[in-house]
Amino acid sequence: MLRFDTLIIGSGLAGLSLALKLADRQKVAVITKKSLLDGASARAQGGIAAVLSPEDSLEEHIRDTLVAGAGLCDAETTRFVVGHGAAAIDWLIAQGVPFTRDAGTDNGYHLTREGGHSHRRIIHAADATGLAVQETIAAKVRAHPNITLLEQHIAVDLITGKKLGIDDNRCYGAYALNSLSGEVITIAAQNTALATGGAGKVYLYTTTPDTATGDGIAIGWRAGCRVSNMEFIQFHPTCLYHAHAKSFLISEAVRGEGGLLKLPDGTRFMPWHDERAELAPRDVVARAIDFEMKKRGLDCVYLDISHQPLEFLQEHFPNIYSRCLALGIDISKQPIPVVPAVHFTCGGLITDLHGRTDVEGLYAIGETACTGLHGANRLASNSLLECLVFSEASARDILGKSSVLSPELPQWDESQVTDADETVVISHNWDELRRFMWDYVGIVRTTKRLQRAQHRIQLLHEEIDEYYSNFHVSADLLELRNLVLTADLIVQSALSRHESRGLHFSKDYPQMLPEAVPTVLTPPG
Repeated sequence: MLRFDTLIIGSGLAGLSLALKLADRQKVAVITKKSLLDGASARAQGGIAAVLSPEDSLEEHIRDTLVAGAGLCDAETTRFVVGHGAAAIDWLIAQGVPFTRDAGTDNGYHLTREGGHSHRRIIHAADATGLAVQETIAAKVRAHPNITLLEQHIAVDLITGKKLGIDDNRCYGAYALNSLSGEVITIAAQNTALATGGAGKVYLYTTTPDTATGDGIAIGWRAGCRVSNMEFIQFHPTCLYHAHAKSFLISEAVRGEGGLLKLPDGTRFMPWHDERAELAPRDVVARAIDFEMKKRGLDCVYLDISHQPLEFLQEHFPNIYSRCLALGIDISKQPIPVVPAVHFTCGGLITDLHGRTDVEGLYAIGETACTGLHGANRLASNSLLECLVFSEASARDILGKSSVLSPELPQWDESQVTDADETVVISHNWDELRRFMWDYVGIVRTTKRLQRAQHRIQLLHEEIDEYYSNFHVSADLLELRNLVLTADLIVQSALSRHESRGLHFSKDYPQMLPEAVPTVLTPPG
C-alpha cells in the first residue's frame, strides 16, 4: 500500500497547481491516466480571464460572468474567483509562464477579448496558452522531490468509511489501476482531490481529449457526493470542420479579433440572432450556428478573418494558422469551415469555496467541480482561472488541517473475477452511448429525446454492471462505466429542468422561468 498526505487524481492545471502548492510541506501523489500533458488544460488556446487593465474592473468581469451564466451563477463564488484573478496570474508569471508581451500596455502583456467580455482581459501565450502554462508547471512538478507521479494509472474508486464499514463520511484514499501491468494498487491519503476534468467524451463530437470521460464526477457520485447543473454542457461554437482534423478548436479569440461567421455564400448571420453578433456568449453562438445548419442543410458554416493582415494572423494565431495551412486552408485568404462541438462540462460535484465536497477529506477542483461560477453557461477563459483560484483555496484548507488516524486499507479483491471473454462489448457500448447522446441530448433538446436516451442508458448500465462484477477491470471498462454514469446524471438533470436557460434549450419548455434554481442530484443511500 502506498501512503501520502494528499492524493491528487488528475494532472490538468487544477491538479498540478495544487500539487505544487502542497509539496513544500506534504508528501503528494499525482495519478494520471496517460502522461501529465494529455488533459484538456494543455489544449486551451485563448487564455485566462482576469482584471489586469486600469480600464477594466472587478465589477465588470463579475457582471460579464453573471450575464453569460444566465442568472444561475453563484454571486459569492463569482466575486471570490474574479477577486483572486490577478493574484493567480501573478503566481503563474512567477513560475515562468511566457505570456505574450505588449510594451504598449500598462502591465506589459497583451490582452485579447473574447465573446461575452466587455473588455480586453484575456492574458495569453499566443494561441497555445494552456500548453505554455502546463509545460511550465509540469516541469516544476516533475522536479519536486515530494511529488510522486503515477502516470498510466486510472482511479477505480475511492475508499470511504462507508465501504470500510466505519460509521463516518470520510475518504481515506483510492484504488488505482496500473494500465500497463493490469495491477490495482491501494493508495492511502489524508486528503484526496478529484481533478480529472470534464466529460466531453460522453458525446460523439467534442474538442476535449480522449481522457475526458467524467471519471471524477462518477467516482465522487459513487462515494456519496451530490452533483449540480449537469444538464449544462457547453458546445464550443467553432471546432474546425475537416476530415483529417480531430477535435481541433478554433479559438474564441479569432472572433474577439474580428472574425466573422458566414454562410457558404458569404452572408453574415449572427446579427440576425443577437445584437452582440459574433461576440455573443458561447451558448447563443452555438445555437445560432446549429439553427442555420439545420435550416439550410449545411455541413458547416465559415469563420472569416481573412481581412486581417497575414503578419497579424501569424503573430496572434500561429498554431491555428499553421494547422489550417497544413490542411489546405489559408486563413489569410479564405474562411475556416467550423461546426459546434462539445467543449466543457459546467456542472459537476458540488463544492464550497475551499473546494470541499460532501465527503470529508475529499476535494474537487477544476472542471470536475461545480463551484457555482459558471451557472448555465461558462464565460470564455474563466475555466483556467477557476482551476488556479480553487487549487490555491484547497491547498490553504488542506495545509490548515490536522492529520487523522487512518485505518488499514484492504487490498483490491480479484478473487471472484476472470479475464473478459469478449472486449468488443466495451467498444460497442462506448460507440452507442456517444452516438445517442449526440442525437438526443445535444444543443436543442426535447423531453421525448431525453427519455429515449434515458432508456438506452439504463440498458447499458445493466450490461456494464454485470461485466464489471465478473471480469478483471481494464482502463476501457472503467472509462465506459464512468461515461455511462455521467451520461445518466446529465439526462436526469436535463429532464428535471422545465425551462430553457443558458446551455439547456428545450423545445418543450422554450421559456425561461423567472427564478433561477440550480439542479441538484443526491446519490441514493
